[in-house]
Amino acid sequence: MNQRITALLGSIRELQESLETEWEARRRAFRYRLENGRVVFEAEARRRHRDLRVRLGTFLKRTRPMTVITAPVIYSLIVPFVLLDLMVWLYQAICFPVYGIARVPRGDYIRIDRHHLAYLNGLQKLNCVYCGYCNGVIAWVRVVAGRTEAFWCPIKHAARVAGPHDDYVHFTEYGDGEGYAEGLEVSRRRVTGQGVPGPGVTGQGGPAA
Repeated sequence: MNQRITALLGSIRELQESLETEWEARRRAFRYRLENGRVVFEAEARRRHRDLRVRLGTFLKRTRPMTVITAPVIYSLIVPFVLLDLMVWLYQAICFPVYGIARVPRGDYIRIDRHHLAYLNGLQKLNCVYCGYCNGVIAWVRVVAGRTEAFWCPIKHAARVAGPHDDYVHFTEYGDGEGYAEGLEVSRRRVTGQGVPGPGVTGQGGPAA
């Protein structure tokens, strides 16, 4: 890979580590910690949160009529999201082992934890569970699709792509016919956990390979 790109990726990783350090500081500031993935608030923080909660009746009185009217449309999307979740789970479970692609842990992306916040009423908690699930499914599916693309077609697009997945940066350049075969082999080794081969090791093929 281009040394400049490698250096930039290193800088991104350092920034991500710094961001995680800052998040940990924010956890301490808001007086909670994570124990085996479970959120634990200090007693005083829980009491303060209960005092801040808006009662459900008051919350509904403040809700705009158009919000109530559009709510069924929003919640109806749970059907395609659950189907997407199920189908991608089956796809990964059946196909990834065949090609040796490292599976993407679903639980790393779907987080349902906002309902533990005592300053939210019942409806707000339901909304947060819904949003956490749907956005988590999208994030997980995106990584699964990214690894699929990295295995079968690791070529960058000619035009800029907004918000590409993490594997995209490793793809071969658009129009680099000479580097395609080697780039394909390198990408496949990366997503199958076999490491990156040395220079001169090449491969080619598609879904029928």
